[in-house]
Amino acid sequence: MKFGVVIFPGSNCDRDMIEALQQDMNQEVIPLWHKDKDLSMFSSEDCIVLPGGFSYGDYLRCGAIARFSPMMQSVIAFANAGGKVLGVCNGFQILCESGLLPGVLLRNADQKFTCKNVHISSGKGEALKIPIAHGEGRYYASEEVLQQLQANNQVLYRYCEDSGAVSDAANPNGTTMNIAGICNEKRNVFGMMPHPERACSPLLNNTDGRKVFEHLFGIS
Repeated sequence: MKFGVVIFPGSNCDRDMIEALQQDMNQEVIPLWHKDKDLSMFSSEDCIVLPGGFSYGDYLRCGAIARFSPMMQSVIAFANAGGKVLGVCNGFQILCESGLLPGVLLRNADQKFTCKNVHISSGKGEALKIPIAHGEGRYYASEEVLQQLQANNQVLYRYCEDSGAVSDAANPNGTTMNIAGICNEKRNVFGMMPHPERACSPLLNNTDGRKVFEHLFGIS
């Protein structure tokens, strides 16, 4: 499979994502400019990535303007046709704004920007140490949506302690039910606030991010 990484004005994690996928994961990566529309080089087996940052300066709301970019119109069509899409941090916010994922990302409960290592768990196996860096990472959805996410096993990751235990103390932003990442019902659109691309290199003394890509896409 190959990956396309969308670059918006204000993206600041696009290079991190490209280098992690190319150099650490040995994957083919194609940068995609926000004003372009062509995704004809990708098949439904490939993945488009929306990286972290502050797309369009995060004016109005995080991800609200990026949702209307020319490339996002193609990404929405790509996802609706079964193509894989991953949104990380600001990318997760864009996916929610575009309607590809349910819910919204609200300002952190403590009203502060949070940048640190946390642990997340898929509920199966070990807790992964992955960095976060966000001011609006508090996932919120209606009770009906939350019930659907639970029933369909769409909650990909929850914030947890290093032991894997999910607790209030391990919740870094007040997110509902410790949710750190979700997917759509068809399981081809994925969104998460933590940054797996920042935990893929041995030089960073942390390669837990590789396990996220392996979990989501079967690559290692």
